[in-house]
Amino acid sequence: MLRELGFSLLILSLLHSCTARFVVEKNSLKVTSPEDLKGIYECAIGNFGVPQYGGTMVGFVVYPKSNKKACKSFDEFDISFKSKPGSFPTFLLVDRGDCYFTTKAWHAQKAGAAAILVADDKTEPLITMDTPEEEGGTGSDADYLQKISIPSALISKSLGDSLKKYIDKGEMVNVNLDWRESLPHPDERVEYEFWTNSNDECGPKCEAQIDFVKNFKGAAQILEKKGYTQFTPHYITWYCPDAFILSKQCKSQCINKGRYCAPDPEQDFSKGYDGKDVVMQNLRQVCVSKVANESGKPWVWWDYVTDFAIRCPMKEKKYTTECAEKVIKSLGLNLKKINECIGDPDADKENPVLKAEQDAQIGKGSRGDVTILPTLVINNRQYRGKLDKGAVLKAICAGFKETTEPAVCLSEEIQTNECLDNNGACWKDTAANITACKDTFRGRVCECPVVNGVRFVGDGYTHCEASGSGRCDINNGGCWKETKNGVTFSACVNGGCKCPAGFKGDGTKTCEDIDECKEKKACQCSSCNCKNTWGSYECTCGGDMLYIREHDTCISKKATAQMGWGFLWVIFLGLAAAGIAAYAVYKYRIRSYMDSEIRAIMAQYMPLDNQGEVPNHVQHGQI
Repeated sequence: MLRELGFSLLILSLLHSCTARFVVEKNSLKVTSPEDLKGIYECAIGNFGVPQYGGTMVGFVVYPKSNKKACKSFDEFDISFKSKPGSFPTFLLVDRGDCYFTTKAWHAQKAGAAAILVADDKTEPLITMDTPEEEGGTGSDADYLQKISIPSALISKSLGDSLKKYIDKGEMVNVNLDWRESLPHPDERVEYEFWTNSNDECGPKCEAQIDFVKNFKGAAQILEKKGYTQFTPHYITWYCPDAFILSKQCKSQCINKGRYCAPDPEQDFSKGYDGKDVVMQNLRQVCVSKVANESGKPWVWWDYVTDFAIRCPMKEKKYTTECAEKVIKSLGLNLKKINECIGDPDADKENPVLKAEQDAQIGKGSRGDVTILPTLVINNRQYRGKLDKGAVLKAICAGFKETTEPAVCLSEEIQTNECLDNNGACWKDTAANITACKDTFRGRVCECPVVNGVRFVGDGYTHCEASGSGRCDINNGGCWKETKNGVTFSACVNGGCKCPAGFKGDGTKTCEDIDECKEKKACQCSSCNCKNTWGSYECTCGGDMLYIREHDTCISKKATAQMGWGFLWVIFLGLAAAGIAAYAVYKYRIRSYMDSEIRAIMAQYMPLDNQGEVPNHVQHGQI
């Protein structure tokens, strides 16, 4: 006989987990010394702390002589693992057992370790180190879970034994923790899901979920509004076994005749809200997301969930449909569409929305089943680590294809800008302030840039050159350019760099003025006086002479005038003659036309000299 909710929930959980496929998310651990241990090993990412998604961490491994399971504070043993300036960070290796994984990590962090490696105590497949259901193990440090910031990893027993052996022999063991490929990063958009719960009375985990939503809302909405991410909220429900559908437990925890259930918030059927209240609020939040998506504003889900947590908490007895609908109306959402999406919770049939949620729990591809709340899924890979704004944002940033990350991923609080140090060893045009160094979340790349629509081409390391029709607009295409006395000359042409007329040089660094007078390239006639100018020359003639540049000669101004008037007279007379000739032709054509018309008329009435006798009657037989 079912007496407690816990027993009922246990049955539901067991039924759900019988076919569950939980995937342990892993990253690479590379041992670089000693020589005999060199190689790449797998380790399981802990579900707490801050994994360095998209990055790496190098350190040396220390195995303590006391407190080997790290279940006590290292202060009691006067042991510190803080690294000295300039030295490698310390990775603390501890044994599994006797206390929570999080307790070990917290003690390691307080002692100065940069990361913690937990060696399994038996030969088995790696598991995910999770947080305890109830906080404990640290006495007064009730909030220590949220303070854990170092990354953690579970390693196999065989690797742990090997590391201990070499450490005991006094050899230095160097390790590189690599999270760069822990998350797929195929393109410029990240798709992520947050599996959560509307229940706010389930202890520390519920409080952590609510705090995360409040803190992450701003960043999430910016990413969503600008199209960098596609976010989908999800909710876990269980079903009630057929044998218990009519039981008090199932009736109070489930809707749609036992098809969709959630545990009692207070773990007590006699007071407070029931599990079915949680299911209804979860369903409502899914429908809010769907209707917000249809209206083109998917980010409104964050506003609704945040406002609902503030305005409708269980502890104030406001966790009701009425309160939820007030929040919906205040956000301008379509309440009628949301209620249509929710449907009838008493109907003996499937709810399509919740059925889709249950189907989504089943893992596809590399993603395992979602069995833990809360769970964050990024690019179809379950996130492991602290549910914290900074940690989650780092993980999302690791999901973008390199060089496509939004600006928020390149801020100082998220990552280090490698381009600030010696320009990342990439090409740079100091004069135009153009660089080939592109900072990315994972590091930097040397790639010739595109500036104002002008593409630069080259290897990105030693050389980049502007190309295309607009190349001269960017630092003059890298060509020579100079201005003197208000006159500017440039060597930039479509094909490259070429000194303009009047200059000589390579066109890139230098173009020198050609002295046309000294080099006798112009103004060489006997009456010419030559004066060199920058980029050209001036040529004058003595007396009443005029210089003709095209022929490099001097002629008399009077002769030029006479020749000019003579030329005009020739043109005038030519035009007059052409007019007279045209008139004569016109008169001749008119006269000929009139003669032909007259002759044609007269020929109808009398024979002309050049025509034969035309009979004017016909024979009767021809009629």
